[in-house]
Amino acid sequence: MSVQSMPQTSAAKNRIELPADSKAIHPFQIKNVPEAELAELRRRINATRWPDRETVADATQGVQLATTEALARYWATDYDWRKIEAKLSALPQFITEIDGLDIHFIHVRSKHDNALPLIVTHGWPGSIIEQMKIIDPLTNPTAHGASASDAFDVVIPSMPGYGYSGKPTTTGWNQAHIARAWVELMKRLGYKKFVAQGGDWGAIIVDLMGVQAAPELLGIHTNMPGIFPADIDAAAFSGAPAPAGLSADEKVAYDRLQFVYQKGIAYGFQMGLRPQTLYGIADSPVGLAAYFLDHDARSYELIARVFQGQSEGLTRDDILDNITITWLTNTALSGARLYWEYWGKGYFNAKGVSIPVAVSVFPDELYPAPRSWTEQAYPKLVYYKRHEKGGHFAAWEQPQLLSEDIRAGFKSLRP
Repeated sequence: MSVQSMPQTSAAKNRIELPADSKAIHPFQIKNVPEAELAELRRRINATRWPDRETVADATQGVQLATTEALARYWATDYDWRKIEAKLSALPQFITEIDGLDIHFIHVRSKHDNALPLIVTHGWPGSIIEQMKIIDPLTNPTAHGASASDAFDVVIPSMPGYGYSGKPTTTGWNQAHIARAWVELMKRLGYKKFVAQGGDWGAIIVDLMGVQAAPELLGIHTNMPGIFPADIDAAAFSGAPAPAGLSADEKVAYDRLQFVYQKGIAYGFQMGLRPQTLYGIADSPVGLAAYFLDHDARSYELIARVFQGQSEGLTRDDILDNITITWLTNTALSGARLYWEYWGKGYFNAKGVSIPVAVSVFPDELYPAPRSWTEQAYPKLVYYKRHEKGGHFAAWEQPQLLSEDIRAGFKSLRP
């Protein structure tokens, strides 16, 4: 396929045109991807030029050849995009323009009265697909063992540069800008009071929403809380030994954070410094897949075992749904630039959130947040729970546990 004929799927392509209004909310319908695009995807997978096998028996050199080959075989033969396309198409979706950019979002209203409005933000390498499993448990709680009083109206936007949202053509769409845009989106939907939830980039965005403290925002829930004191964060980044006097939980968190900084976020440095250089992941499906799998060591282990016939929380289709939506929308690099926009700022540090906060701690997250640092970081902590299983992509991998935490965490904040 030539450069000229490369598909340019975008929000505008699927937008249902209504009379011009900068604050209008337009119905959005995902159109079926042409079969020719899916055939071209499979052709590119089959034409992959493979590297040599890694020279070690583990994943210390990166995503292993056997894992990537197994993924590619399934992707090129048995994977069916039409299944997730149909699931997406069945959800009510919309587009609205905020600060000159089209923002795509899912909006599912509960059938129950007095549902609490909730905006949920995905991360990288991610999309709205990761949050789809929590929609029904939150909007339809009585079908999932909870009461009608636990109901939410759920809004799940695609971040700028991701999925079906517009791709920024200038700088400035950073995480603080997104945080402000989400408040505008919720107000535009008519919500006078609401809550917010996020993991990965979503966690940083809800932290910043908490710092900005819009009067409409009742509280936030995060499954990757920014809790490290500035000096602890700096010491971990420098590679220094753990400071004296840490509790056992704090020492575990410190060691895990130090591992992330030293060996776990190569992608963050690349995208933070030189995202435009990543032409390979825009041109090669297998290159994109391998790059997305290499998020962190614990997530990689969870994903790799799925392609070895095991399962816990995720399936092969889950993983490929998330990769394929990025491929089909050609958003690998527009999504990568979000790291460039944030470069030099703190990812995991306490940011000064003063509004109510609920926190979920999953053992295979990048670090398990100790209660001590969590209480310091969030002086209005209203909920804290540690789980025995689950990792970084909580909504995707452990939707029941996360849904239960969201209900419990926000219960005291309902108007």
